Amino acid sequence: MNVLLVSAVALIDRDGRILLTQRPDGKSMAGLWEFPGGKVEPGETPEVALIRELQEELGIDTWESCLAPLTFASHTYEDFHLLMPLFACRKWEGIPTSREGQALKWLQVQELRDYPMPPADLPLIPVLRDWL
Repeated sequence: MNVLLVSAVALIDRDGRILLTQRPDGKSMAGLWEFPGGKVEPGETPEVALIRELQEELGIDTWESCLAPLTFASHTYEDFHLLMPLFACRKWEGIPTSREGQALKWLQVQELRDYPMPPADLPLIPVLRDWL
């Protein structure tokens, strides 16, 4: 079984809210809400991949020094095994804007469970709740 390495981030604004993005139509698990991020490409570190994905998907810039490793998800799907480090980030430049047609929502940590998420993302919520 292939292991897929995906990097994700909990962007935390000044009010302590976390950004979720909705998977667009046409992608697997379309309509589910997730932490921003994406696949780590060959030759990239998880941090570099995340910085690239944030620029591509949300039009914001951040730096490795602003990405704090928080926890990770390890989940077996039907076709692959997902390994997903989750970073926390409180500092970036720009305003997160949908660049791929995905919906965005800023939520308090206690609201995260109100939004359907991929199975791999669910165990990350209690870690965030305890950390915040």
